[in-house]
Amino acid sequence: MATEVISCRDLRKSYPDVKAVDGLDLSVEANECFGLLGPNGAGKTTTIEILEGLTVPDSGEVRILGMDWKRDERELRERIGISLQETQLADKLTVYETLRLFRSFYRNGPDPDALLGDLSLDEKRDSRVGKLSGGQKQRLAVACALVGDPDILFLDEPTTGLDPQSRLQLWEVVAKFRAKGGTVLLTTHYMEEAQRLCDRIAIVDHGRLIALGTPAELIARLEARNIIEFTSEPMLPESAFGELAGCHGCTPHRGALQLRVDSLAEAVPRVISIIEKNGAKLVTLSTHEATLEDLFVSLTGRELRDA
Repeated sequence: MATEVISCRDLRKSYPDVKAVDGLDLSVEANECFGLLGPNGAGKTTTIEILEGLTVPDSGEVRILGMDWKRDERELRERIGISLQETQLADKLTVYETLRLFRSFYRNGPDPDALLGDLSLDEKRDSRVGKLSGGQKQRLAVACALVGDPDILFLDEPTTGLDPQSRLQLWEVVAKFRAKGGTVLLTTHYMEEAQRLCDRIAIVDHGRLIALGTPAELIARLEARNIIEFTSEPMLPESAFGELAGCHGCTPHRGALQLRVDSLAEAVPRVISIIEKNGAKLVTLSTHEATLEDLFVSLTGRELRDA
């Protein structure tokens, strides 16, 4: 049976000018990769910092591996690994010295040299941290998070700014960790990453949960398999397409309109006809299969990476 290893109930955290987390409920099962997505200011960073024990909530209950941060902090620190979006490591230390230092903080854990091999850093073993590329530094940060052999791995936007090859390498690290029974809580600005890695995804905005489910379940909420995105001159209002057959909604997006439709073959000619009947001219038109990005836009009116 599934076992809950991360949970929060009615979680709340406010600052003088904003409610960062506003009554949030979340639950993560053992061996799950759980994605936490949201635009900037949505509360996801505050939420993950509370779950990591780095920030104290105003109210609400947090349980990690059945334990509480107030009573079990030392034990929890031994059993979780944290990789921040930006990790500042000592530039003058070598890669091996850095990992050996972090290994000394824990009672148990893998051999540093073996971990360097797993993270494709063995060739950089004796290189100083300051000489590493961005992708290599990020992999070293993840290695430091794994050096205590954690049960749970918190990854806060681990691939932001990385090249595609480095991103794929980190995806492989996550897969290996889960294959050994580990649980991952991930925040990311890349929908492809969330869709590929995560078993379930929570989308938060203004400190509240607005959608939760598997990637397939969330995409199904759009009630349409296809997206038509177009611009016209002049730009027509959303109401012009309110009676379009087979359309399940219209959302403004970067100066264009996005229509969620059942059939492209049927909807595209009708869209063009409506534009022409309103005395406008079609300027651009593109189509694609519905994705998590489209759901995010429909729920928040913003793209995840540009929010």
